[in-house]
Amino acid sequence: MSNFLELVQSRQSDRAFDASRPVEQEKLMRIIEAGRLAPSACNAQPWHFIVVDDPELKNKVADATATKILGLNHFTRQAPVHIVIVEEKVNFSSGFGTMVKDKYFAHVDIGIVAAHMTLAAADEGLGSCILGWFDEPKMRGLLKIPSNRRVLLDIVIGYSTQSLREKKRKKQDDIVSHNKYK
Repeated sequence: MSNFLELVQSRQSDRAFDASRPVEQEKLMRIIEAGRLAPSACNAQPWHFIVVDDPELKNKVADATATKILGLNHFTRQAPVHIVIVEEKVNFSSGFGTMVKDKYFAHVDIGIVAAHMTLAAADEGLGSCILGWFDEPKMRGLLKIPSNRRVLLDIVIGYSTQSLREKKRKKQDDIVSHNKYK
């Protein structure tokens, strides 16, 4: 796609994937590169990406995202790739800014990374879904993540089998004001 707004309009949270179709490594590396290049407060880059594409491990990670009680995330086994984002320690400047401004910039930064990666996936013709609901201790154990690190997001990626849905968003007039609040 050549038009960024068209890319944004076509990107959606996909919950059905072609489990038999693997994601090509060159596409995956471009998605990772889009995340690596994302901006962060004071250039802290407070992230580590774990690419999970081993089928057996990927299914265990998928099981850590699913819950029977609420019926959430059972589609994640279909996705051939999970990119797990682990929060890393911020640099001094970002940490100081967090303290002074009472805003936790690392979480904002990781949200930006997730947006970059999912848009890059869409640009590659792939579907994605950002997950924040999962069994963090189980995920940490499966992926050998130290106990002093947080697992913030899991982005599932694959070839979507869902048709494009109409986006239901608030009108611009409801969310935008000029020069003052409302």
